[in-house]
Formats: sequence, C-alpha cells, structure tokens
Amino acid sequence: MATIKNLEPKALWNNFDSLTKCPRPSKHEEIVREFLVNWAKKNKIECRVDKVGNVIMKKPATKGMENRKGVVLQAHIDMVPQARAGKVHDFQKDPIVTRIVEDWVYATDTTLGADNGMGVAAAMAVLESKTLKHGPLEALFTTDEETGMTGAFGLKKGELEGQYLLNLDSETEGELYVGCAGGIDATISIPYAMEKAPAKYCAMKLTVGGLLGGHSGMEINSGRANANKILFRLLCYVNDCDIRLYSINGGNMRNAIPRDAEAVFAMPKAHLDCITKALNQEAARIQKELATVEPNFAITLEPVRMSPRVMTEADTQKLINMMMVAPNGVQRMSDDMEDLVETSLNLAIASTNGKNFVLKALLRSSVDTAKNDLAERLVCLANMCGGKCQLTGAYPGWKPNMQSGLLKTMKSTYKKLYKKEPKVMAIHAGLECGLLGGKYPEMEMISFGPTIQSPHSPDERCNIPSCQKFFDFLVAALEAMPENK
Repeated sequence: MATIKNLEPKALWNNFDSLTKCPRPSKHEEIVREFLVNWAKKNKIECRVDKVGNVIMKKPATKGMENRKGVVLQAHIDMVPQARAGKVHDFQKDPIVTRIVEDWVYATDTTLGADNGMGVAAAMAVLESKTLKHGPLEALFTTDEETGMTGAFGLKKGELEGQYLLNLDSETEGELYVGCAGGIDATISIPYAMEKAPAKYCAMKLTVGGLLGGHSGMEINSGRANANKILFRLLCYVNDCDIRLYSINGGNMRNAIPRDAEAVFAMPKAHLDCITKALNQEAARIQKELATVEPNFAITLEPVRMSPRVMTEADTQKLINMMMVAPNGVQRMSDDMEDLVETSLNLAIASTNGKNFVLKALLRSSVDTAKNDLAERLVCLANMCGGKCQLTGAYPGWKPNMQSGLLKTMKSTYKKLYKKEPKVMAIHAGLECGLLGGKYPEMEMISFGPTIQSPHSPDERCNIPSCQKFFDFLVAALEAMPENK
C-alpha cells in the first residue's frame, strides 16, 4: 500500500505523517504541542512554549547568511475536526488515516488536517535541515486558530525578532496572499416555552444530509447549501399543518458550512401521510435546484418516541420565521478585487437545550464597517424574536501592502524558479496575519501554501505535485532574502 512517507519532498511528508498521528482538534492541542517540544529537543532546536500555548522555535542563520533579514515561519497546530456521517472517529484520541488517490492525499472519511498541518510540516523540514541556506529563523506555531485565533490573540509583543513573516496557511499554490478578511462570532439565543403535547400527536425526526459543507471563508461563494437553512425551509413548507418543534441539531463548527441537520417535531397523527408527502415533494424540488453543486443531498423522515412536552405553537412559528429570514452566505462581493467576497456569514450551528434556541454564526468581511453592520442586523433580528445576540472574538482584517519589500522578493523568486508571475491575491478566509500585524506593525507578511481543496470537510485533499513546488519555493525564498541595511 502506498504511504505518504514515500512522497516527495520526503522531509515535508515525513513530518506531516507524524502530525497525522497527533490528535489536534482546536482547543485540544496538548498532544501535538508535546510532540513538537520533544521533536525540537531531539533536533537540538531552541524551543519554548508561551503562556497561551504557542510553540516558538529559533534557529541561527547558516554560515555567511547572518546579515540577512530575519524570517518568522508561521503556521497553526490545530485542525478542524469533521467526520462523514456514520464515521466513528474520536479526534482527541484517534490518528488521521491517510490515503493516496492519484495526485491527491485524502483522509479516510474525516478532515485531513493539511490545513494547516502542511504549513507546520514545511517549517519543521526547514528547521531540521542541515543543508538549506537561510538567515536567522524563527518558527511560530500558534494554537486554536480555527475556533478563535487564541494563539495569535495571546501572543505577547516582543516574543518575535524577525522583520519578515511567512504565513504558510494558504491553499492554492502559485498565489501570494497579501490581505484577508476580518471576522466576528455571533451567538443568537432565543427563549422558547414548552407545553404538554397535544392529544393524538406523533413525533418524527427530519434529517438533512449528504451536503458537501466546506470552509466558510474559502467556499462560501461556491453555492454549497447550508443544512440549517435547508432544514428550516422544509419545516416552513409544512408549518401550516400544526407541527410543534421539540429539538434542533445542525452543524458543529463555526467555520464549516454545515453538512447535516436534524429536527424532531410533533404533528397530528391524521396529518402524517400528508406531511410525509409534502416534505418529500419539497425535498425533490430542492434536490433539483442543487443538482449540480449538491448531487448527494437527501432527507430522511422517521418516527421517534413521542415526548410528553413540545414547543408551543407560537414559538415554533417564531423560530421557523426567524431562520427563514436570517441572512446567510455571500452578502457582498468586493468592489476592488475581482471574484473576491467582501462580506459573508455562515449560520453554522443550530441547537436547542429545552429553554433556548441557540444559533452560532461566523461573520467575515474585509471592510470593518460592513462586518459591524451585518452584526447589528443579527442583533436586531434576535431582538425582534425576544432574544439576544452576543458578539465576541472580533479580529481585524489584514490590509494589503503592495509596496512591501518582502512581496518584491517573493515575486521575483517565484518568477525565477517557475518562469511565470505568481498571482497576488487577497483572501476572504481569516488569516492570523491581521492580528499579528497589530502586534508587530513593522513586520512585512506574505501568506502562501500548497493546493488544498475542500478544507474543513471530510473531502479535504492535498495536491501532491503542488507540495513539491510549495516547498521548493519556500527554500528558494529563504535563500533570496535581502540583507539588513
């Protein structure tokens, strides 16, 4: 059986293989952090862990390169834990099982963790090399990037010395990123009342599944469906049949487009055949709408044990109405850069707890005023429904610096290596560069990486040939860094 350890460049893939054996979901990075500290000790690399759990390594310049500008290699150690429906995988204990399909590396029914494991592996390969030429090097491996950028938020000023930062967390080879969107978390909480279930009612569970999901920044403009929105569209279609909600459960990560969602609801037994037929008819219409982008969309409807208490009719109506009008997806495209999303939101996680309906969303925008306006729209929506909306975890965008000396070096190096110009881009996803730039305003930054498709979903895959080009470019760029003046 083919193994990723035999892929080229071997140093990169061997390190990534080691990372797949280290469970590292966001907020649970203890195992991978210990692995990196022990790895640094084994390779006699200076290493420390700061107060928030970032791992910082340092390596002196190679002989004759001491006067080059210092470079920080930056990547995050956590990954998004997503498994395909029916797959049993404990992301806090189980390793990622990889497989090779033609030019791609996949995991087996889970996220791969190439986001951002390939960046970590590349930095490790540079640090352990005895032959690569480079100036003074530091590596910053941040914690909890995917669910709050805790590591970047908590990094103290003065921890780093480098003048340039190479963020290794982008996902299309041949593109240099010089800007990204900022973000903010919104949590809506709507109270609801329960009452005794009406007589002659039965309970059903409606499940929406088979959707692709994906990264809520990179793929928010792909047309992929949001399982939570689809679920409530179906419920709205049969809402005039006296249904009563009991529970909602959809999505599990703010930065992943939800692939699955389910609702348990009660309805008059006499309406069972009518509601079943109506839901299947509406699902068929949705399936036709989404045939190109969501070919595996499907619903299931099955009887479940009837609960003695259900949501009131008024509150059932209120939640369905709210979810039908709640904004989701792309809100505005950029006026300044072609095909770039300016503002979006992802209605990521919907749940009930017996007292409140909780909806968690991630808002993104490269324009802070637009982001704030969208957040206030959610606040108003929650207020109209008798609830509240809490806004937390705001982080700034990263403003492009087209006059950057680092950008000039990276462009010329890429052109020399591959005989063509790299694309200079901004990205709608959130990168840590915005936060890090606030702490180190004089530090110039570029983000780049290998080609990774469908991150934050079980379809995540990493392109093998692009990894060789990515690593060769990184090595050449380090050797090409200019001297301090």
